[in-house]
Amino acid sequence: MSDWENSHNEEIDKGHDRLEHPPSEAQVDFGVMEVVKDGEFMDTHVLVMSYPHSNAAFAVPLPSENQECFLHGLKLLFSQSGGIPRRIRIDNLTPAVKKVRSITEEAKLTDAFIQFQNHYGFEVQVCNPRSGHEKGSVENKVGYFRYNFFTTSPVMNSIEELTETLRVQLQNDRQRLHYEKEVMIEDLWNKEISYLLELPSEDYPVFKEVEAKVNKFNEAKIDSTLIHIPKASNYPFIYFVLYWDKFKAVSPDGEILLEDFRPYMNKKRAIPWVSIFKDWIRKPRVVPYSRYQKYLPGRVNDYLMVDDLMVRKERLLELVNLLVTHDMKRINEEFYDLISGKNENPFGLDWSEYDSLAPLERGESS
Repeated sequence: MSDWENSHNEEIDKGHDRLEHPPSEAQVDFGVMEVVKDGEFMDTHVLVMSYPHSNAAFAVPLPSENQECFLHGLKLLFSQSGGIPRRIRIDNLTPAVKKVRSITEEAKLTDAFIQFQNHYGFEVQVCNPRSGHEKGSVENKVGYFRYNFFTTSPVMNSIEELTETLRVQLQNDRQRLHYEKEVMIEDLWNKEISYLLELPSEDYPVFKEVEAKVNKFNEAKIDSTLIHIPKASNYPFIYFVLYWDKFKAVSPDGEILLEDFRPYMNKKRAIPWVSIFKDWIRKPRVVPYSRYQKYLPGRVNDYLMVDDLMVRKERLLELVNLLVTHDMKRINEEFYDLISGKNENPFGLDWSEYDSLAPLERGESS
């Protein structure tokens, strides 16, 4: 056996073949870059598309690597490219691949990605597991623009602004020689564009619908965050329609209960005061104990913290009517014009008590 192994075992060649990259073939992958937002460091995901034939690249920042962001990001990259690559090489990205390639089977794509692929008409090639060299162009691009364009972390005032910054940086980067072909990248790219597929006339809607359970506090979880949804506990379950940046909470009957930004967008979400106040009108005694009481602006809070429950109920009704045409911030800022105009003494104060606390003039006796 030893003699046989020595004569039949050949040393395995651990080298890689140099791959040829035809025009209109792209590689796509996510990277992470550090940005500064609101004075603090944070990481943002960046979807990068590289065309190895010309070495042109495009990139868009995204708040997550979920399926909605991935497909939305691809749409933006197609738009920036001015067309669709005929073939896209990806690694085993969860939004696109539901089963990785094995020795006996090819990788299996998610249904949502297959539908997206059919709409745009490109082919997909999935890399082998743990084989980053198979898409080395895009792997290198992630590090390249991180260390060459942003030696210090860029300020991200908005995703749209950072998207435009990356687009301009990568467009300018094409004004250099290809590392191997000794031709300007811009010239190579202008020729490669003619090989791209045309963008479809109809846009592809990217969203996902999921069923969600609701707790007794009208809350349901999205992106690992509990969201208060008015009237949600009236139903055994609700649906979330998820877009890359926003969501809709929908009842089983199709009623839209809430529309807002997804939690990871770090956008301010309006507190549903009308719904909360209507609930308080039915149960005015609960106001001081409600989790929302601490969010009331100062003047409105003082206005509602009256002991007489009938008066509190009347004031809640008054505020609900005002919220039809004013937001809570404005009501608080213009409180004396909006409330005092109807009630000369909106807080129900006994001013004589305040007079009795005034400092005495000299010569006066208490």
